Amino acid sequence: MTGAVDTDVVCLGESMVTFLPTRPGPLRDVPSFDRTIGGAESNVACALAAAGHRVRWVSRVGADGFGDHLVDAVAAYGVDTSRVRRDPDRPTGIYFRTATDRATDAHEVVYYRAGSAASAMSPGNMAPGDLWSGAVLHLSGITAALSDDCLALMRELTTRTPGRPLVSFDVNHRPGLWRGSSAGSSGARVLLDLARGADLVFVGEDEAAEAWDLHGPAAIRAALPEPRTLVVKHGGAGATLYTREPDGPGAPDSTREPDGLRAPDSTREPDGTATAPDLVVSVPSLRVDVVAHVGAGDAFAAGFLSAALRGLPPVARLRHGHLMAAAALTVPGDLGAPPSRAYADRLADLDDGAWGRLRLGPGWTEATEQEVRTP
Repeated sequence: MTGAVDTDVVCLGESMVTFLPTRPGPLRDVPSFDRTIGGAESNVACALAAAGHRVRWVSRVGADGFGDHLVDAVAAYGVDTSRVRRDPDRPTGIYFRTATDRATDAHEVVYYRAGSAASAMSPGNMAPGDLWSGAVLHLSGITAALSDDCLALMRELTTRTPGRPLVSFDVNHRPGLWRGSSAGSSGARVLLDLARGADLVFVGEDEAAEAWDLHGPAAIRAALPEPRTLVVKHGGAGATLYTREPDGPGAPDSTREPDGLRAPDSTREPDGTATAPDLVVSVPSLRVDVVAHVGAGDAFAAGFLSAALRGLPPVARLRHGHLMAAAALTVPGDLGAPPSRAYADRLADLDDGAWGRLRLGPGWTEATEQEVRTP
């Protein structure tokens, strides 16, 4: 099943055409919408490509105008879309949402994705050579919730197999997508099993509490001992990284692995006993003048992966995650233009005091020498 490695990251998942309201208010009162794109995995792909990495997005879209727009829009970020398949019988997914924050009761999202082209992804129609063509394969729990076929594909991709790329998995627990699924009403157990098969896992502390009744990063790590690297996001408080040193006992020798990432994990015995201790690092979030929270988690994953691909140390990986998230938080859509690599590196290298005083608002990524804002 091993494919030729010709890109840094392959992202697999559904993207949809997104309609954003032209003014605040409930959907019933919104007179018009602006068209954009959205999808957890394609968001990561676009952010990584904009940051200068070789990225491929693999998915299925309908043979329709929305599919054309979606592929063109993702490709415009520099993402390789050559492996996106067209489905003549199923439509491209779309959705509408209000301008309010998804954490509020006023937030509304209406999906038209049931029976979409992407929901037909399966082990039988997704070419292994496409999925294994990168040093990293990035997945999310959203794909598993789309259909039984998609779940079968995700289970296959998170099965530890010799020669596979490093598997990055963002839990992305969306209870609403699991309603009516044969896997259970919330998909919680499925997501935990998929996460255990990954090498790098991103999970929010809040979603771990909701899905698994796990509270605090140490409890989450205890429940997920298998991944070499675990990132627990604490919302506006920051993020905690657990990782086993790549040069420690049992570190594998693989030519597939990018700088700063190792896969598959061989620092645990078959019974789950660790043969190398965790390095634990926590980094606080930035202060951000938030426009919309949508897409911030995807951007964080992209920033972390970008830094890891470059071989940057753990603190820098978390800081680059926060910076990329800040780029998404300060725009109304899912995707914010990332800062230049040099600018991001300069901010990530600030001392702890300066990092704590940094405050970012709309348009901050366009500046190349922004002054640190203090209260």
